[in-house]
Amino acid sequence: MATAESLAFFQNFYTDVSLYVVAEPAVAPVPLAVTAPAPAPTLVVSAAAPVPVATPAVAPVPVPVAPARLPSLANMPLSSPPAPVAPAQPAPAPATTPEPAGPLFAVPTLAELPAAPAAPASQPGRVQPTPTQSPVAHIPYATLGSNPNGLILLVRLPPEEFRKLPRNVFLNNILKAIRLVMEDVVLVNVEHEKFPVALCTLRKTLAAKQFLAFGKNLLDVAVYTTQPYEPVLLFGDTAFLGASEVKMLEYDAGRKKQLWHSMQRMFL
Repeated sequence: MATAESLAFFQNFYTDVSLYVVAEPAVAPVPLAVTAPAPAPTLVVSAAAPVPVATPAVAPVPVPVAPARLPSLANMPLSSPPAPVAPAQPAPAPATTPEPAGPLFAVPTLAELPAAPAAPASQPGRVQPTPTQSPVAHIPYATLGSNPNGLILLVRLPPEEFRKLPRNVFLNNILKAIRLVMEDVVLVNVEHEKFPVALCTLRKTLAAKQFLAFGKNLLDVAVYTTQPYEPVLLFGDTAFLGASEVKMLEYDAGRKKQLWHSMQRMFL
């Protein structure tokens, strides 16, 4: 097939693709620095060889750069389909140890209290009581309440009035002010008209270390070392606050104010 015919055939076969024919022999490109035209090629004719026909030099046509080929699917290894993913199971809840049950009754938090002053020299024939020994350890007392670790309210009342004390409006209000109720305390009635009850005797059945006394001469270890409406610590672990009798406080606004300020210093 002639060169011109071949060129026309391939141009029609490859639409929109430019083709070119490289001349034989190839003509070396002329450097840009040389301005003189290159000499025409000289044809060498030999006696035995046929005379070649010189073809005009065709300027090279730039070949468009083909885009990078994607990898063939035939050469890619076959992979097994992914295994079905089981639905995530909820993680079991971590086992928690049950918290110990809190105290059945509320116990008020004590503030920083000063220590009680030293007791003055006792009168002849009297013995200063201690938390473990007391000359009045035999004094009887009655109780109302079921919280051995709660606040102790000391009073001196006739038995019939003492039984009505849990319903006293004034006492319930002052307990509410320190976030307590009547079930959080123990009422102790000193059954002797003059002598106090002994701390060592109370601690045989009551473990509380917080005392609120409504009256005079109600707790043996506090007789010589405390003043009314002055909260103190007795022996470093027993908080004590003395006040007037309940009947006097109910109708005296001044004493009520004193008691409230003292309770704030002791509990709040």
